[in-house]
Amino acid sequence: MILYIHGFGSSGFGGKATLFRDYFEDEVITPSLSYVPVLAIDTLEQIIELLLSKGESVGLVGSSLGGYYSIYLANKYDLKAVLINPAVYAYKTLDKVGMAINYYDGTTFEITQEHLKSLKSFEVKEIKNQENFMTLLQTDDEVLDYSEAAKKLSQSGLIIEEGGNHSFENIESYFRKIGKFLDL
Repeated sequence: MILYIHGFGSSGFGGKATLFRDYFEDEVITPSLSYVPVLAIDTLEQIIELLLSKGESVGLVGSSLGGYYSIYLANKYDLKAVLINPAVYAYKTLDKVGMAINYYDGTTFEITQEHLKSLKSFEVKEIKNQENFMTLLQTDDEVLDYSEAAKKLSQSGLIIEEGGNHSFENIESYFRKIGKFLDL
């Protein structure tokens, strides 16, 4: 089972989540997560633990902030993970206390210092088993510096495409490779 973890301000109904659901159908779960990091991680851990307790294999796919969460969860549970333009230093990238917007429904929410502090607590300083990771980066990511992820995940299955954007243009062209990597 794939657990797709969306990025900041997105939802389980976002563009990439929908593409993953359309392609992988019953083999993917795309939850809409809280903007509060501790609640998002708790939700993801509950889903992972439930799936594992039922004997399901679990693979993670995380985009941006979801990539940050995926690194933490993959290390904790020894899972395979596909990272799409991951925010490897999310607590720095999101260092904007104040109001933010949910891109799915247009609602606003507040980012607090406590949220940033909890994000920092989920940082994985040394990634173990980088062979458990496939990292997809596009160089024209307008939100994140792709070279930070390339450096931190240099021993992973690293794919760097010239151009693109933060959403990762044409992600669907990698679906077959993602499925194979996650043993689906």
